[in-house]
Amino acid sequence: MSEEAQPEFVTYNVVDGVAWVMLNRPQYGNAQNYRLLGQLDDAFKRAVEDDGVKVIVLGGEGKHFSAGHDIGTPDKDSHMPRTRTSMWWDHLNKGGAERQYVLEQDGYLGLCRRWADIPKPMIAMVQGACIAGGLMLAWVCDLIIASEDAFFQDPVQRMAQPGVEYFAHAFELPTRVARELLLLGRRMPAQRAYNFGMVNEIFPRETLREEVAKIAAEIAQHERFGLALTKQAFNFVEDARGKRQVMDSVFHMHHLAHAHNQLMTGNLVGGLDAKAMASANKKQAGEG
Repeated sequence: MSEEAQPEFVTYNVVDGVAWVMLNRPQYGNAQNYRLLGQLDDAFKRAVEDDGVKVIVLGGEGKHFSAGHDIGTPDKDSHMPRTRTSMWWDHLNKGGAERQYVLEQDGYLGLCRRWADIPKPMIAMVQGACIAGGLMLAWVCDLIIASEDAFFQDPVQRMAQPGVEYFAHAFELPTRVARELLLLGRRMPAQRAYNFGMVNEIFPRETLREEVAKIAAEIAQHERFGLALTKQAFNFVEDARGKRQVMDSVFHMHHLAHAHNQLMTGNLVGGLDAKAMASANKKQAGEG
């Protein structure tokens, strides 16, 4: 499919030096297919190259920030060609474990690492669900500002997976709490995430965008190069603590789990599609 013919999965708008990058699949909870991620990368690059942009806000249209990676919408697109940003080869003509491994090296882990290195401050504006792959997008940002009804969740243990591909769990939360997030797969309310320091501030949903705009405007007053150096400093600290090495190790475990699922069930995620995961989430949350 040509770029011109693609749906607009991501929108981009600059207001007073702030780039508002919005996931635009609200009918599917802003689930991330590969075309969305490609458009997201284009939007971030556009913001980085625009000297008029000082701060980037990442949000999602509609009820939810992001329900995670696309595992079953009509626009699921792992069968389609994609533009790669790292030096991995094409996945389409590969078989076995290689196909998914090289796809996720670039499309999930690679893109998230690329975005974590963006030299401009990034704010995740989170409302509603921030699940699995949604966590990955929020975690690459410098600040997470959430609505009162936001919740955070990584339920991929149901798929026999040791967490999502960008494994930042134990860097974002105390170890016991990170274990709980994965082993139980429960929703973590915004207030609890705030108490552990994973969320910076919480506001009512109706004022969330306004409050995020105020925070972004305050940061935008600072000098661009100083902000970039500050971001690099914190990234250096995290890498010194082993973040990259941990992610590489867990990414390989993640793909061992994919291969095991494929052998045992004939399906990468153990036969659980988007509807099955959503149903399990609602049952666990007591929503029927």
